[in-house]
Amino acid sequence: MLRYAYVHGFASSRHSFKGQELRRRLRDRIEVETPDLNVPSFRALSPAAMLDALDALDRERDSAGWGLIGSSLGGWLSARWAQLRPDRVRGLLLLCPGFDLPKRWPLLLGPEGMAEWRRKGVRPVPDATGALQPLHYDFYRESLRNEPWPAIPPHIPTIIVHGRQDEVVPIASSRRYATLHPHVELIEVEDVHSLSSSVNVLEATLRREWQLGARR
Repeated sequence: MLRYAYVHGFASSRHSFKGQELRRRLRDRIEVETPDLNVPSFRALSPAAMLDALDALDRERDSAGWGLIGSSLGGWLSARWAQLRPDRVRGLLLLCPGFDLPKRWPLLLGPEGMAEWRRKGVRPVPDATGALQPLHYDFYRESLRNEPWPAIPPHIPTIIVHGRQDEVVPIASSRRYATLHPHVELIEVEDVHSLSSSVNVLEATLRREWQLGARR
């Protein structure tokens, strides 16, 4: 049996709007898993632990493979897991994927902010509830050791949906990725990083590409 999972992004959770809304809209055809990837915790967030969490989910389910819907950091995570486990992924829908994470923090915080984060070892960052949490510097350090642009195997159907007004992950990164990987389709929408105005597009894309049929 093919399984489906929504892979949430940074400072998000299994209860994210897009994940829950897609789960609700698609429940007439499939069940969408919504794993918690704030592991081992948001404060001690680890890309390696997040990948391990996907491995654990895969082991727990009787699955012929996965259709993954990855948002932002979850988009990078989904692509990286597909690169590492190409026999376990049947399709990818990446929403404003956060490729090249190591470059994003310096652009966001600037040299002084990065130096302070390194010196203090933690930096206050809002979690999924909006509460400030002391995110450890090792999250950034670990990202430097990960593949910033995971190469998705050509046999895995992959679609990227990205907002042209994305203020967090500029659309240029997805344009670059699609150019370098001709088997990847890029759909550009007039939206921001949250894609909250494009859920209809996401639903229609999933139903068309994953042959889920029309809603009852």
